[in-house]
Amino acid sequence: MMRTRPLKVALLGCGVVGSEVARIMTTHADDLAARIGAPVELAGVAVRRPGKVREGVPAELVTTDATALVKRGDIDVVVEVIGGIEPARTLITTAFEHGASVVSANKALLAQDGAALHAAAEVHGKDLYYEAAVAGAIPLIRPLRESLAGDKVNRVLGIVNGTTNFILDKMDTTGAGYQEALDEATALGYAEADPTADVEGFDAAAKAAILAGIAFHTRVRLDDVHREGMTEVTAADFASAKQMGRTIKLLAICERAEDGGSVTARVHPAMIPLTHPLASVRGAYNAVFVESDAAGQLMFYGPGAGGSPTASAVLGDLVAVCRNRLSGTTGPGESAYAALPVSPMGDVVTRYHISLDVADKPGVLAQVATVFAEHGVSIDTVRQQGKDGEASLVIVTHRASDAALGGTVEALRKLDTVRGVASIMRVEGE
Repeated sequence: MMRTRPLKVALLGCGVVGSEVARIMTTHADDLAARIGAPVELAGVAVRRPGKVREGVPAELVTTDATALVKRGDIDVVVEVIGGIEPARTLITTAFEHGASVVSANKALLAQDGAALHAAAEVHGKDLYYEAAVAGAIPLIRPLRESLAGDKVNRVLGIVNGTTNFILDKMDTTGAGYQEALDEATALGYAEADPTADVEGFDAAAKAAILAGIAFHTRVRLDDVHREGMTEVTAADFASAKQMGRTIKLLAICERAEDGGSVTARVHPAMIPLTHPLASVRGAYNAVFVESDAAGQLMFYGPGAGGSPTASAVLGDLVAVCRNRLSGTTGPGESAYAALPVSPMGDVVTRYHISLDVADKPGVLAQVATVFAEHGVSIDTVRQQGKDGEASLVIVTHRASDAALGGTVEALRKLDTVRGVASIMRVEGE
């Protein structure tokens, strides 16, 4: 039997995502009510610019006083899609204090202060859901913390930023340089006017922190995630990758150590085999590859950003939280019982692709190989090309620690025969 009194929802933010949330709540009101067991009512919308016309949002619901809205006391669920750290953090904790559960899409805040927000939700007996914070419409957080709750996740490997994937895909398929591909992404609306958060890996790093925390039942903050952007990736890197049967993706990688005693979380460009499922992820799409003991290998794929896809994830959380409100329960909270240490990047073991500019004369390869051997880094393959007294060496290593490779490169730079290190890139997905 359906309850007639509606559940009241406060919406913080009415931009691209927020306006889609409001639209879906209105146009799908009957279906949402049937799925929840009670009507849902949009009770207020907090915005910064009240004069802007927002189609489908009654003017009387719009306010600039977000604090007063979340303090009303009759609000059942607060949907936060304003982003950033403040005032979002204060508004969310205030919502808990005044009896509301929260649905958020705020990856930056959750990566930085997720533990404190979960603690506040628990103290007040409320829900904190955030499926939309990591991969847009792709169901990922709920499978990790519910469907795989009885399994042991060992690795999460994914493309979690559509802007960077679009740029790298254009460089791969058309031979375009980085700036040319970025300009096209900007023109099409995939890249912001200031793309730093995307191309320097900040966005992906926040998502990696959230994923690692859930997958490994360990608190992982943004500061724990090693981050490298993809602005230095060149057409020459793609040409080299193609010669190896690979392509280049900006990856978020969260791993449990082989002995199970620690975890790592990192974001950086990497060469992956063309046979790997992630290699075929094109355009602005996202995909995440999960490896666990019992389930084996799972892949989640779909649009990772945009108003409608992200709103879909928000509404999914809204339905779940509303159902919990009706039944007087709460869903899964933070699971950090494992409390595993997060290892530094220097301890990470992987393969490397190194391109060196060297003098084209006898003995150079022997000198370079000696440096690798002295630092305990084993060489898998070498490709050498030379012309007019200059040459390039492309070396692919066996697995080595980041610290060992760093020492190797430092020593290589001191050789008179090494003109420069053109590029260094990790090789993943074996």
